[in-house]
Amino acid sequence: MIEFLINYIQLAASHAATWGFVLIFVLMAIESSFFPLPSEVVMIPAGFLAVRGELTTGHPLIDMSIAISCGLAGSLAGAYFNYYFALWLGRPVLYKYGKYFFLPEKALNRAEEVFLEYGDVTTFICRLVPGIRHLISLPAGLSRMPHGRFAFFTSLGAGIWCAILAGIGFYLGSLSKDMTYPELVHRGIKLLHHSYPYIIAGLVITVVVYGFIHHRVMKSSKDVKNP
Repeated sequence: MIEFLINYIQLAASHAATWGFVLIFVLMAIESSFFPLPSEVVMIPAGFLAVRGELTTGHPLIDMSIAISCGLAGSLAGAYFNYYFALWLGRPVLYKYGKYFFLPEKALNRAEEVFLEYGDVTTFICRLVPGIRHLISLPAGLSRMPHGRFAFFTSLGAGIWCAILAGIGFYLGSLSKDMTYPELVHRGIKLLHHSYPYIIAGLVITVVVYGFIHHRVMKSSKDVKNP
């Protein structure tokens, strides 16, 4: 699957100066919906093209910033597609026919279990977890999660994920600009896997801090209401 996609990404890279940012947005929107498109084959090459000066402006840092922003915008668009897709179909139809849209019942069950157990913050956490990243928007839609919180948590998680992947591509490109696209993606994925313990540790710290602050705020609110 990845090898097949790499060939098309390599072809698209030849038009990066004109359509690069548009392609990043569109492909990340697809990745964030239910279609199984790995974000690694989009955002890692985006960072690689940025450091080589092959995107629109030719300035590495500016192109890098715009590429991450486009990846974030595309991810949010795809997440909202899933949100409204689930809201429109409803749980019975989604579970019955989801398998025809790359949404097996087992995966849907797991996504909904995680969302119901841990709440809104899972739309942030799961954006950094492979396999469930694109599915967590479905139970958010089924539960009619408030748009403000959905957009905030989704954008936070998607923005960090896009920055990590683009950063890997930028780093590898700074080491060797002659690297082929297949080599780039495979080395990028390998580097990402080695970095996962640090990503998970960062997630745990973030959730603990969020939980502590949320608890303190809610406790203070209750104290004000019940002096």
